Amino acid sequence: MNKTALITGVTGQDGAYLAQLLLGKGYRVVGMAPRRGSDTLWRLRELEVLDRIEVVYGDVTDMGSLLGLLARFEPDEVYNLAAQSFVGASWDQPVHTADVNAVGAVNILEAIRQRRPQARFYQASTSEMFGAARAERQSEATPFYPRSPYGVSKLYAHWITVNYRESFGLHASSGILFNHESPLRGIEFVTRKVSDGVARIKLGLADSVTLGNLDARRDWGYAGDYVDAMWRMLQQDEPADYVIATGTSTAVRDMCRIAFAHAGLDWERHVRVAPSFLRPAEVDYLCGDASVAQQRLGWRPRASLVELIAMMVDADLRRHTHGAGAPRTRQH
Repeated sequence: MNKTALITGVTGQDGAYLAQLLLGKGYRVVGMAPRRGSDTLWRLRELEVLDRIEVVYGDVTDMGSLLGLLARFEPDEVYNLAAQSFVGASWDQPVHTADVNAVGAVNILEAIRQRRPQARFYQASTSEMFGAARAERQSEATPFYPRSPYGVSKLYAHWITVNYRESFGLHASSGILFNHESPLRGIEFVTRKVSDGVARIKLGLADSVTLGNLDARRDWGYAGDYVDAMWRMLQQDEPADYVIATGTSTAVRDMCRIAFAHAGLDWERHVRVAPSFLRPAEVDYLCGDASVAQQRLGWRPRASLVELIAMMVDADLRRHTHGAGAPRTRQH
């Protein structure tokens, strides 16, 4: 019998790619999404999976709806990808960020414990939990030091997942994913802001793109590769937490250079810096050590940063040329 997977946050970047992956493996995919006035289903349409999954509306902050979904669908695997996922917004919306990211996670775990304890659970943790870590490369053993309300909220969700695993014997794993991007990334994230800006400048629709800290360094990978790691975690006999990363850190300015060069443009002529885009507390450097995932899961990233950025720029050029595709509003 085919497995059933429940994905919270199915309308986000990772949710859409994960739905596509699981459908390819023969899963019945149920995707939970919040009701919004804006179009939140565009990613699922773009990957041509919307008509192949069951979209149900619910909220991770509502325990009743979670209990009902678990009883109704009896999922074998639950992937919690629901989040207020934009780091910058977490300073403006710290309570909302905590409600969705922290309380939402414990709500799902408690609902699983009560209604579906045999289900395997995946928690989307983040490299932002490392924050100001001093290690040259961050691994599962690196101490956490979050530098934003987002990072703090995700740290609670991470540790409550460990707690439920150890206290109640749940098969609950966390993926400590470093930055992962794609053409489905929201416009507020720096990589997509740059790829969209490059496309607009190339087509004569804009002259510049304004950013914040160009010296910040991130370990960027392709989201389509990273959802494969999520699935692999839940196929293991024993649950555990894994760092998922490329092992290469790149400065924002160098990412800009790659993106503009792909379109035959000089980034220095078009990139502006504005203090309003600087964060109250910056994470200067992140670089992950995914050797445990490579050894235990057999996982490795496939797309390089150059390939990823080219993919994103080309997608935005198509969108602006044909006047269709991803909306420019924030999506989660």
